[in-house]
Amino acid sequence: MNIVICASQVPFVRGGAEELVDGLASALREIGHRVEIVSLPFKWYPRDELERQPVLWRTLDLEKLNGRVVDLVICTKFPTWAVRHPRKVVWLVHQHRQAYDWYGTPLSDFGLSDKDRRARRVVMETDSLGIGEANAVFTISKNVAKRLLRYNGLSATPLYPALKHTLYHNSGYGDYIFSLSRLDSAKRLDILLETIKRSRSGVRAIIGGAGPDAQKLKEKAHALGINHRIEFTGRISEEKAVELYAGALAVYYAPLDEDYGYATLEAMRSYKPVLTAPDSGGVLEFVENEINGYICGNPIEFADKLDRLYSDRGLAAKMGEAGFKTSSQIPTWIQIANTLTQIN
Repeated sequence: MNIVICASQVPFVRGGAEELVDGLASALREIGHRVEIVSLPFKWYPRDELERQPVLWRTLDLEKLNGRVVDLVICTKFPTWAVRHPRKVVWLVHQHRQAYDWYGTPLSDFGLSDKDRRARRVVMETDSLGIGEANAVFTISKNVAKRLLRYNGLSATPLYPALKHTLYHNSGYGDYIFSLSRLDSAKRLDILLETIKRSRSGVRAIIGGAGPDAQKLKEKAHALGINHRIEFTGRISEEKAVELYAGALAVYYAPLDEDYGYATLEAMRSYKPVLTAPDSGGVLEFVENEINGYICGNPIEFADKLDRLYSDRGLAAKMGEAGFKTSSQIPTWIQIANTLTQIN
């Protein structure tokens, strides 16, 4: 088939959504389809621009390109599903969360002004209409499916994304807990710093990634007097990430209500226990408390569990083995490509 993947791209930013699009495109080509990625830059400011974005997608004509009929379009992020097509599938990464579950919290930039209220209404109406008219709707996790049902009354089938590569491995259980994510408030890395402060063992933390909270986190580490136990690596290569996962004692990943969380599966493929929180969303679809990781409610509890692993590497290895088995439930990219294309 001739397939178009619709992607909404924040310029100069690359993350899990971009890896998902690339992985899907490669798998579709591998099984014999012709694939193009149609991407538009996404701007959420000013508010008028956020309202204009769905219109841009709605006015695109993707039924025939360069004289070829497009047999299928696959939409991934807001507002790509506004596009019109007789055979449209949605694989929903996440909605514009500032208008939904983050609304009314510090994580949302929507207020109570008339412009904000109108823009939020446009976002929600775009989702209900665009996703609602799709031939089939999938989400990257059960958590994302629950949000879609809660806010838009639309049902979806969870379809977990595959990992980018198979390089993950285990090289032992070192003296550090590893974290790899964007450094922003939603990832709650401040809890990890509080955990290290309260830890009674010699455990360190290596924090990989970049983001708007980088300086604030460094200042907090300094204020807590734990600079010598924290290493901020900044942005790192895939090869370096694989190496740090491989040698870690455990992995910290406790974001607020995460959509999916590649880091969870990357840790498990590296045979590492995952430390997370009761409200971490999609992460909890994989982490089982005391089996392949720990679900902790506060820094004191995190520190206690981390010290337990530090003093018992055999326990860390046992949990790591269980996590690796859990990760086997993730489909391959080929399986995902076949699922998304077998739509009436």
